[in-house]
Amino acid sequence: MSSNVLREKSASFGDRVITCCRVLKTRQAPQSALDQLFRAGTSVGANIAEAQFAHGKKDFVARLEIALKEINETGFWLERLFNSGYLTEREFKSMRSDGIAIKKMLLASVTTVKTKLDSEKTK
Repeated sequence: MSSNVLREKSASFGDRVITCCRVLKTRQAPQSALDQLFRAGTSVGANIAEAQFAHGKKDFVARLEIALKEINETGFWLERLFNSGYLTEREFKSMRSDGIAIKKMLLASVTTVKTKLDSEKTK
């Protein structure tokens, strides 16, 4: 998977999170939950962007692993907002689907780089 595709998808997801937070604010969702969703959802793309200029493969993996944690947290907050009635089922499923796609891409990227690092150690 091209890192540019991952970067574009995560940036687009971050934009969706920003829009979602704006809409949820009009629905009077708790500000603390919106702050958490905003922070985690936009952090995914930021960490992927940082990984592009990592100081080696270990730093690259570390940045992607942080992005994995953030996409997982984003899913947690989306679920809370759905379960409490602020997100519709359609909105929730759409956002969750995008998040799962990014998570899969991140896992594949981390696995690939870790495998390469392990094979370099055995040489």
